[in-house]
Amino acid sequence: MAKTPERNDARRGHKWRPDKGVSRGPGGRPGGRPRGRGDGIPDDWIWGWHAVEAALANPRREAPERLLATPERARQIEARFGRQAHLDIADNQKIAQSLPQGAVHQGVALRGAPLEDWALSDFAPERGAVLLMLDQVTDPQNVGAILRSAAAFGAAGVVLQDRHAPKLTGALAKAAAGAVDKVATAHVVNLARALDELTTAGWRAVGLAGEGGRPLAEVLDGAPTVLVLGSEGEGLRRLVAEHCDELAKIPMPGDFESLNVSAAAAVALYEAARPR
Repeated sequence: MAKTPERNDARRGHKWRPDKGVSRGPGGRPGGRPRGRGDGIPDDWIWGWHAVEAALANPRREAPERLLATPERARQIEARFGRQAHLDIADNQKIAQSLPQGAVHQGVALRGAPLEDWALSDFAPERGAVLLMLDQVTDPQNVGAILRSAAAFGAAGVVLQDRHAPKLTGALAKAAAGAVDKVATAHVVNLARALDELTTAGWRAVGLAGEGGRPLAEVLDGAPTVLVLGSEGEGLRRLVAEHCDELAKIPMPGDFESLNVSAAAAVALYEAARPR
């Protein structure tokens, strides 16, 4: 992946604990309501129309604990999903006050229980099936964009680390534009062991790396494949790479050495989706 380090402003782990400190109002002035992550605002909100719409449509989700919407968005929600017990009508400013500073909420936000994980055994190794596995890809925007590409190209799912992966809410869910609720995701403690389990079940593991021997197009043969992508700064870790059946590269004839990890995922998924 890229030579430059990836932004690492994501949550580390699954449990979030608010920091103690002085709450600040709009503009950072002391004495107002909390404004930022880590100073009192929960990190389990989803915002943006496509993200909230997909969450409400997902039968695997429990009913939201809170649902904030402008009058116009509330009419859209009730026209599609019926009356919502936890729907509160609010103006844009009030919605923004419940979210991290700078959240582009588009007049709607939802807070609820996290999605239940899929198990690795849920992914059937059928011909043409593709899974993505992310090795320490921590930037929410990148993971959100990867989930969006996974939905667009019909990936069977995405495997993430239990730690060193951002939560599937907030900016990630907004970047995914609803794909969080359309793509199956699994969290595992150890990627190397997960690769062993998947290959035993019939999957073939292909790691993407600049030092890969063959171009990805030559490596893909229609067999059920796990595409493993590393972080932009470090690439695949040694142990993860060693548990791949083969390392492949994306040829780049232009005068540039690398792609953003989400762009690389999109290219790889496109290539894997081509008939073989």
